[in-house]
Amino acid sequence: MQKLKNYINGELVEPISDTYLDNFNPAEGKVYSHIPDSGETDVLAAVEAAQAAFEEWSTLPIQRRSDIMLKIADLVDRDHDKLAMAESIDNGKPLKLAKRVDIPRASANMRFYATALLHFASESHQTDGEAINYTLRKPIGVAGCISPWNLPLYLFTWKIAPALAAGNTVVAKPSEVTPMTAYLFTELCIEAGLPPGVLNVVHGLGTKAGQAIIEHPAVPVISFTGGTTTGKQIASTAAPMFKKLSLELGGKNPNLIFADCDFEQALKTSLQSSFANQGEICLCGSRIFIEQDIYEKFKTAFVEKAKALTVGDPLEEGTNIGAIVSGTHKEKILSYIRLAREEGGNILTGGEQVTVPGRCENGYFIAPTVIDGLDHKCRVNQEEIFGPVVTLIPFKHEDEVIEYANSTAYGLSATLWTENLKRAHRVADQLKSGIIWVNCWLLRDLRTPFGGMKQSGIGREGGWEALRFFTGSKNVCIKL
Repeated sequence: MQKLKNYINGELVEPISDTYLDNFNPAEGKVYSHIPDSGETDVLAAVEAAQAAFEEWSTLPIQRRSDIMLKIADLVDRDHDKLAMAESIDNGKPLKLAKRVDIPRASANMRFYATALLHFASESHQTDGEAINYTLRKPIGVAGCISPWNLPLYLFTWKIAPALAAGNTVVAKPSEVTPMTAYLFTELCIEAGLPPGVLNVVHGLGTKAGQAIIEHPAVPVISFTGGTTTGKQIASTAAPMFKKLSLELGGKNPNLIFADCDFEQALKTSLQSSFANQGEICLCGSRIFIEQDIYEKFKTAFVEKAKALTVGDPLEEGTNIGAIVSGTHKEKILSYIRLAREEGGNILTGGEQVTVPGRCENGYFIAPTVIDGLDHKCRVNQEEIFGPVVTLIPFKHEDEVIEYANSTAYGLSATLWTENLKRAHRVADQLKSGIIWVNCWLLRDLRTPFGGMKQSGIGREGGWEALRFFTGSKNVCIKL
């Protein structure tokens, strides 16, 4: 059985403890590889390697830095099918989704920041004819990047690409639940000629390897994507050390559907925004608010389409819903479905575990679940479930649905369906979310700022925001 290795100082190495964690194939419910159970000593070695490499990497001509990153992107494209297969097996997502979204986006992340660094500019100001002020942006040092399990290579590269482009070196920890593509990525880094120590990848548990990265005094900048509870723990450690923090955390995203919407487009896209990647995307619209005039029509059509989705083997072309990422997460989702019943909800479809015959008979599968009859303030509508579970709630007035949408502790994204341009601007302005999609969902431009409000995080990723985050500014004032 394959044993993954850490990537430290340009080499693939075993954990210093020589201990490993089981890595499960969620579609089969069985162990298929082992990953390093790394700890503080592994992180220390990785940070030392990153520190040693920082001066050379940060002063490397930017064209050379760009060329290396572009070479890595080319290798990701070359190994597209291999990486997509690995992502599907490791995560449980449909192979066709990994091919269409995850791996192309990983390549795009590297390519975007490899070219963005060539155009990153500073500011200058002439001060009343007496002085010139100009701003320098310098890489900070060793960046700690901790990525989640739902979009493994996609979000791993979303962090390391701007960090490397800005001239930092990196110690990264991918999720221990889905480590495979990050491991394969390190092999591509070696092949591309990335200098030793520039990127270091330490596998293992968040409580051990992740915490060691956060606590290390020589890691002054931390970028984390994951749950809000973990984000609070990271902030409690990093804030007293005055580390620079970017936290992209949970979401309980509203999907507002007005009666004047393009009904068929809203229906089609809402199905996707509810159940894509088994609902395991922080941007999924898990609370669907429908204007009263079209509520019954939308509910009937939506439930019919949800029932028609195929839950099955992620490697089969006809599968729409793959496996839940782990047995633990499957049980969490099922517990919320039980809670919905206790809170008075009606299960319109789904609501149970699914057995997929053949090789996947022991896998972690849940039917796409649609629930109505719940108050907007109940726990199911307030807490992040992160699975193929959505609720339907009718509304009568614009002010009412804005109140419903903003009622949670989260504020990551929102989706709005209306053909009324004035309403679109008006409602978007009042929604307390960092990302608002109008008549679309997950339509991304990598130049735009990405992040949430309230307990959905602090800081912004994407575009110049990410390059600014991974650099420190200094102002130089020269008297004329």
